[in-house]
Amino acid sequence: MRTNPYLAALCLLVGVFMLGPVLLSVSAGFMQNYALGWRGGFTLQWLLEVWRGYGSTVLASIGIASAAVICTILIGLPCAYALARSKRTWALWFEELITLPVAVPGLATALALILVYGEFRGFRQHAAFILAGHVIFTMPFMVRVLTAAFRRPELRTMEEAASTLGASFKQRFLGVLIPAVLPAVLSGALMVFTLSIGEFNLTWMLHTPLTRTLPVGLADSYASMRIEIGSAYTFVFLIVVLPLLWLMQLSERMLAKRYAH
Repeated sequence: MRTNPYLAALCLLVGVFMLGPVLLSVSAGFMQNYALGWRGGFTLQWLLEVWRGYGSTVLASIGIASAAVICTILIGLPCAYALARSKRTWALWFEELITLPVAVPGLATALALILVYGEFRGFRQHAAFILAGHVIFTMPFMVRVLTAAFRRPELRTMEEAASTLGASFKQRFLGVLIPAVLPAVLSGALMVFTLSIGEFNLTWMLHTPLTRTLPVGLADSYASMRIEIGSAYTFVFLIVVLPLLWLMQLSERMLAKRYAH
C-alpha cells in the first residue's frame, strides 16, 4: 500500500514546524556567538559552563521523577482497583475530584502546599517537598490509566475464576490482576515520568536554591541573558530526558507485545 504523498508532505511539514525551532535552539549552544552564527566558530564552552552550574539539577530531576513514578504506582494501584470495582456514587465523584490538580494551575497547587506545610522547615527545604507536589499533580494520570485497565471485562472474569478456585484477595490481586495490568502500569509510569521531569510552574514555587530541577535550571539559564547558555542547557535537557523516555517506551511495547500473545 503506497503512502499518500499529500499526507507524507503534511507529516513532513508538521515535523519541521515542531522540531525546527528545537534544532535551531540546540545548535545555538555550540556557537561562539549566536549573532555571528557558525561564522563565529564552534565551541563546547557553553556546555561545560552549564554542566558546572546546573549539573546537579540532572540527578535531582531524575530522582524526583523516578520517586514520583514509584509513589503513584504504590498509591494508584489500590486506588484504581477500588474505583473500578465500586458501584457507589461516591466512587464516581472521587474519580472526578482527583482530576482537580490537573485543572487547577500548578502555581495554585504549590501555594496550597506552602500554606499547609510551609511551617515544617525541614520538609519545606527538602526535595521531598517538590516530590509531594509532583505526586499530587501526576496521580490523576496514573489512576485514570489503571482504572480503565481494571475495568476490562476479561479481568473481571479472571478474578471471578480465581475466586471460585479458592484464591484469596491477596493472591488474586498480586498473582492475577497486577500481572495483567502491567502494560497499563508502564504506560502510566511513562506519562508520570514525562510530566514530572518537565514540570516547571509547580516546581518553581516549591524549589529552593538547593533543590533546583532541570526545568528550573533551564529558566535560570535563560535569565542569564546569554542565549548560548540557554540553548546549551536545552541540549543537556534533551540528551538526559530523551534516552530515558525511549527506554521506557521500548519496555512498554515489549511488555504489551508479550501479554498480547
